[in-house]
Amino acid sequence: MRDRMVIDIGQIMDEIFEATKGFGDVFKEGMQHGGSDYVDYYPNYSYPPVNIFVTDEKSLIFEFALAGFNENDLNVEFKGDYLIFSANAPIAEQSNSVKYFKRRLKFKDVPEQKFFFPEGKFDQKKVKAVFKDGILKVVIPPRDIIETKEGIKVEIVKEEN
Repeated sequence: MRDRMVIDIGQIMDEIFEATKGFGDVFKEGMQHGGSDYVDYYPNYSYPPVNIFVTDEKSLIFEFALAGFNENDLNVEFKGDYLIFSANAPIAEQSNSVKYFKRRLKFKDVPEQKFFFPEGKFDQKKVKAVFKDGILKVVIPPRDIIETKEGIKVEIVKEEN
């Protein structure tokens, strides 16, 4: 009996409940406020929703769901091997008298989101971006001839004692 490790389940549960105690209060507080005090628990990394897929022709397609945004507030550019997407949210009219029952449509600025595209495999000069019905569709075609750069050989040495 002395060789067995004793686990206090009660103590573990107390620690879990203590760690999450504040979450309920913050959630209730956020639901009671309207307008700018609204607490959004939707993860930022999935905003805006986006589909990314490859066609049979090897073109890479991005479909950003941007309902309510204006095409003049969207930015798509390449910096080296990265496609950079950003957007400025439309300015929404806010009223302190509004109390939301459910609020999923909340416009937010989209900071620079980076997507890696090797410059040698995709033709950045032939990219097309079309904004229609709240969907920004970015088509990145493959290069006709894939350019590969010379690699750099890294020398491996044996460590001496």
